[in-house]
Amino acid sequence: MTDPPMNPALNLSRRQILAAAPAFLVPLTGWSTAVGAGPNAKPRIRIGQIGTKHAHAEGKLQTILKHPETFEFVGLVEPDAQRRQRLQQKPLYRDLPWVSEDELLGSDGLQAVAVETQIADLVPTAMRCLSAGMHLHLDKPAGESLQACRAMHDLATDRGRTIQMGYMLRYNPAFQFAHRLVRDGWLGQITEVSGMMGKYMGDAGRIELAQYSGGGMFELACHLIDQLVSLLGPPEKVTAHTRRTFPEKDSFADNQMAVFDYPQAIATIRCNHIDPMGGSRRSFSITGTEGTFAIRPLEPAPVARLGLDRPRDGYIKGYQEVRFEKPAGRYDAEFLDLAAVIRGEKTLDWDAAHDVATHEAILRSCEMLDSSS
Repeated sequence: MTDPPMNPALNLSRRQILAAAPAFLVPLTGWSTAVGAGPNAKPRIRIGQIGTKHAHAEGKLQTILKHPETFEFVGLVEPDAQRRQRLQQKPLYRDLPWVSEDELLGSDGLQAVAVETQIADLVPTAMRCLSAGMHLHLDKPAGESLQACRAMHDLATDRGRTIQMGYMLRYNPAFQFAHRLVRDGWLGQITEVSGMMGKYMGDAGRIELAQYSGGGMFELACHLIDQLVSLLGPPEKVTAHTRRTFPEKDSFADNQMAVFDYPQAIATIRCNHIDPMGGSRRSFSITGTEGTFAIRPLEPAPVARLGLDRPRDGYIKGYQEVRFEKPAGRYDAEFLDLAAVIRGEKTLDWDAAHDVATHEAILRSCEMLDSSS
């Protein structure tokens, strides 16, 4: 049996995505002109960053500095003196205010901190920031301990502070559209989800990530697991499959798959760090009793194939390609959303219960948490 003929590609603009999207979605651009300028200007958010060693640290810093109408950057903390000296030679870092952690957290009017340390230091640093009364953008994953992750979110709740986890696909327009499809029942009862988040990792990167027993699934595929839990909730059971391809070289878990069991669905997430085409093969698909939706590539300008068993709201029965406008920046939407949360204009749409459930699923997916925990 052959697929129905594909409809000519549908290109969704930001306006079309937002008009069709769930309530939690935010504009990908367009806030800048409304914030920080003119008679109705909103006060800027005073923010700093702790750490430069996370894989996303430089991109997050660039994003904050890109929006001076929204954020007032207070200072950058990097306790590693040699690294700090090297970074100060780069244009992005050269003219920034470098401060100690105590100086940053003691700054007048500081409201938020982006925590971009090495993974092992993320949660301890977050705890100190929360104790100082800060809202957080905390990069992923949230450490190696489920108990410590819970304690961090409990402290944030007690202090009335928001933790925005740095799972970058939350604001990706194709994933936003996927949530709309599931929410509105276009795909029927979801029976299957699958995802791939691979890359090719050289020797230096392998050595760095080998310090975490969970390997690539823990450090990279966590983005897809966050999406899975957002769509279907916490899984009933997680079964991990882990391969360490070159044990004579290092202990890095470089080829992994996890199976997530739900009452009416089975999901699989793969992470392969020995895939020379890993970046371009990253994908995510959702299938239900009435349709299917597959995204590939995920970034920077995602493309998806939507298949429906009946026409729905301008989409034909059968298959059609859906293209999405490339976001202005990979992290712009999440930081602009955080600013709105801090101003009290909205609440973050991923709460502590979701973040803890996601972290538990991540740890189980890479055998960092045994079945009795």
